[in-house]
Amino acid sequence: MTISPLHDAETLRQQRNLTNAQKRTTGETKEGVLVNNFIKDCPDCENINLNSTMDSLVISQNTKMPEKLYEKDRAGKSLMPISAIALGVMGAIAGVAGLIHHSSKVNLTMDALKRVPPTVRNVAINEETIQALYRIVECPNYKTIQAGVGVFALTAMAFMGKTFFDGFKDVWVKKREADIQKNLQEKLISIETQSFAGKIQITRSMLSQKAIELSKYLNYKPEKKHDSRATFEALMFKGKRHSNDDVVPTQKTNSDGVSSDNNTFKYLLAGLGTIVGIAGLGFLSLKLLTKSKGHLEKFIKDTKGEITEVVRKSTDETKRQDMLSLENLFKTVEASEEEMREVMKPLSWPDKEEFIAKLSKEINKSTVDANIYCGGGKTPKPTFYSHVNDYRAFLYNYLLDTENAQFKALFLGTTGLTAVGYGGKLLGDAIKEVQVKKYNADTEAELQQRLVSTELKNFKSKKDAAIQPLMDEFYKQAREGKPKEELKVMADNILLEIKNGPPFVYS
Repeated sequence: MTISPLHDAETLRQQRNLTNAQKRTTGETKEGVLVNNFIKDCPDCENINLNSTMDSLVISQNTKMPEKLYEKDRAGKSLMPISAIALGVMGAIAGVAGLIHHSSKVNLTMDALKRVPPTVRNVAINEETIQALYRIVECPNYKTIQAGVGVFALTAMAFMGKTFFDGFKDVWVKKREADIQKNLQEKLISIETQSFAGKIQITRSMLSQKAIELSKYLNYKPEKKHDSRATFEALMFKGKRHSNDDVVPTQKTNSDGVSSDNNTFKYLLAGLGTIVGIAGLGFLSLKLLTKSKGHLEKFIKDTKGEITEVVRKSTDETKRQDMLSLENLFKTVEASEEEMREVMKPLSWPDKEEFIAKLSKEINKSTVDANIYCGGGKTPKPTFYSHVNDYRAFLYNYLLDTENAQFKALFLGTTGLTAVGYGGKLLGDAIKEVQVKKYNADTEAELQQRLVSTELKNFKSKKDAAIQPLMDEFYKQAREGKPKEELKVMADNILLEIKNGPPFVYS
């Protein structure tokens, strides 16, 4: 056998959807067929004639093993990749340790204005159920308990509804998938029949061709002694040429019959177009950034002019408002302490230097402190805040104040939209899954239909590879003058090898 029957293309296609028991039964059946057909008892082993056996099996006396059998793999195993990975990981760890060491040294001389602030433990409550439970624990009264129980009940209802509809969707998709698989298997029956019939036809065609070709040698009678050799050589050459008439062309084409050279040209054009597009977009981006820089410079210039105008019009009555305006404008342009002092020279405010120093400190500081109500205090204790983005929050608000008609409308609206949105998404996903499975099944059927031709070419190529050495041996024996009776035995066994030999027709 040159190919295991378990690796036959048709077998793989059929076994794809078989159960384990079916696969095992099919394998055992094929093993039985092989044993019954190819393992024979020898009733008279003492009288075996090796010469007749060699003729029967078309055995050559000088057949060498293929050179690939003794070819050694020159690719030696190397530990360099493993060593490189180990050294790379340890090098990365050493780099991190060096960075920590450097940071600890920098921390000793760090300017207080540039130092990052300490973090606090800030517990965010983003789930409505957790928020409702927190409110019950923090302030247990009739309203918080009623609202919390309502949220818990709605959560349970939503969970059970989601479970039911998810299960319904899975069952519906599974039923549609079963229908799709049934239709696919029915299509594959026709496809497998084409492949099976094609292999049978190839075998019959080869039997016909080789029988005609071999019969020419068996019936050949030279007319003249001096030119019998030349005539025999011509006949043998003709027979060999005839045996290769149906060789499949080797030009590589795609599924549409287009040469791979055309595809390569298209890929080159696509790559060139992509490079040109990237270069053009990069140039456009640089141009836009250049224009943006000009707009930014104009904005800073206009802002500085506005600062000068505020200083010029400032009076004692407008001092408070002018201070706020200047603070915002100076922060916008990130003015330095010298620039602020130069611009504010005309002002005679008694707290001008204090204003400049405070504002300069805020501008030069790398970080800002979080709002105390959002970030918590500076003591290392936890702080809690709630940020809920959940439709159940509207039920909680409504249950706290059932007299508020807007709370009721918001609860009903958000709950309804959430339910409709989830149901629509579930329906869309179910339809999408079924359609994807359907198109995948159609694609599988189309692929298997296109592979019939490839499978037949593969079968024919392997048949030729198995039979051609036997034909060559037959030519050699005939050229050396082997008796026709013995050539007849060889020819019979060549035809039997074509009919029953590998690769096997059955699937």
